Amino acid sequence: MLSEEGKDPETAAALIEALRTDHGTARVSSAERAMLDYAAKLTKTPGAMREEDVAALRAEGFDDLAIHDICAITGYYAFVNRIADGLGVELEPGMREAARGSREGP
Repeated sequence: MLSEEGKDPETAAALIEALRTDHGTARVSSAERAMLDYAAKLTKTPGAMREEDVAALRAEGFDDLAIHDICAITGYYAFVNRIADGLGVELEPGMREAARGSREGP
């Protein structure tokens, strides 16, 4: 999976950068790609989610609990970010650049 374990630092850094900027370029398994595609779509265009999006996860072997968890975690992060943005929470200096990149990406 997306674990850095067993990867050399250069490969891990490349994976992290791809996930941060464009998850479609990340070298991941087809199941991971389906999960990332689902999370990106749910984040960017939640009103466009369809039964086919869940079916794509099932086709990759995700069961109902895993699909729920993917959906809940994606929704939770969106919620927390909206609360922080809505309240004007300032990020720590080192986190500003990372947040800008993640908001521009998936």
